[in-house]
Amino acid sequence: MLMLQDDNPLTDDCRPGSVGVVKKQFAHFMQPLKLRSGQMLENFTLAYETYGRLNADRSNAILICHALSGDSHVAGTYTNDPDERPGWWDEAVGPGKMFDTDRYFVICSNVIGGCQGSTGPSSLAPDGKPYALRFPFVTVADMVEAQRYLLDYLGIRKLFSVAGGSMGGMQALQWAVDYPDRVGSVLFLAATPRSSTQNIAFNEIGRQAIYADPNWNNGDYYGSTPPASGLAVARMIGHITYMSEHSLENKFGRRTQHGGDLAYGFGTDFAVESYLKHQGEKFVERFDANSYLYITKALDYYDVGDGYGSMHAALERTQCPFLVVSISSDWLYTAAQALELVNGLEAVGKPVDYHHIEATFGHDSFLVEVETMTTIVGGYLNRLWENSKGGGVSLL
Repeated sequence: MLMLQDDNPLTDDCRPGSVGVVKKQFAHFMQPLKLRSGQMLENFTLAYETYGRLNADRSNAILICHALSGDSHVAGTYTNDPDERPGWWDEAVGPGKMFDTDRYFVICSNVIGGCQGSTGPSSLAPDGKPYALRFPFVTVADMVEAQRYLLDYLGIRKLFSVAGGSMGGMQALQWAVDYPDRVGSVLFLAATPRSSTQNIAFNEIGRQAIYADPNWNNGDYYGSTPPASGLAVARMIGHITYMSEHSLENKFGRRTQHGGDLAYGFGTDFAVESYLKHQGEKFVERFDANSYLYITKALDYYDVGDGYGSMHAALERTQCPFLVVSISSDWLYTAAQALELVNGLEAVGKPVDYHHIEATFGHDSFLVEVETMTTIVGGYLNRLWENSKGGGVSLL
């Protein structure tokens, strides 16, 4: 039996409350992964990280699912360098934090189709060449199926909770539908049970920016110059949807980049222009353009009712309580979309707690509003934990 120890002990000089220095791990699966499209991956790899310690009865595992541009590195650092940037949700994962690693064993894996260690279009196919556009289409359900292989590999039969924001919330919901007996609770944060027409439209604009880059070469750019300009523009478009008009106005207003008069040219006049260009340039350093295409398509295809006839039929399969959180200024995945899930769960008699947060940072508020999210999400997990250990009344 696979024995899991704490691979990520705190170091003497780590940040207070940090999980410390961590390492990315890899699980290699030599069996095929059958995909919703009918296509198949002959074998695949998932990159993952773990934090905390799995308890004796393996009942304290929480799977955190990442969003479009995320990866398995949710917390901690890879070195003791004080200037190294920590994982993407470092403020939420660690001792005494929202996902308390003194209590829970936290897992996060890079999705199938990604570019941070898991098998994706930049990976080598069986013929030894990068898949590129030969990579099969993947869906959110396929991401969950690949994670199911990982849990089996780790020897974890049932998760205490599956959590995620944005695309991560979609994965968490899909887990409860596809594997209802393996999920103890779902934390569905700033997400949607199905992509809207507007969601699809924004993703298509980003893809078109990549297609238009002369270096894209129909996806066959590995070993040569990548389509950095197209991917940067795609990221700039996406980044705007993660913010809000208020947060952009408050952060930049109409300030010019250098505090002077308008240049009356096509250079970078405004501070917000410089910011977006910077975001695009940073993104291309760590992300693959083809992965962006595949993952945004997976988002477009997402409808929790797919394969089950309807959303209600899908939700009837679930066997766990839900926490659903929406953000007032989120215009990417709106409160109306979250309420569609809440109403659907209530209609089929499933337990759901709903919180609508007043916040001004837009979609990214689920990452930025740490104190509020800790109160809501951490408090919810605490209640479930005490209920599970104290023999309280089941929520189902």
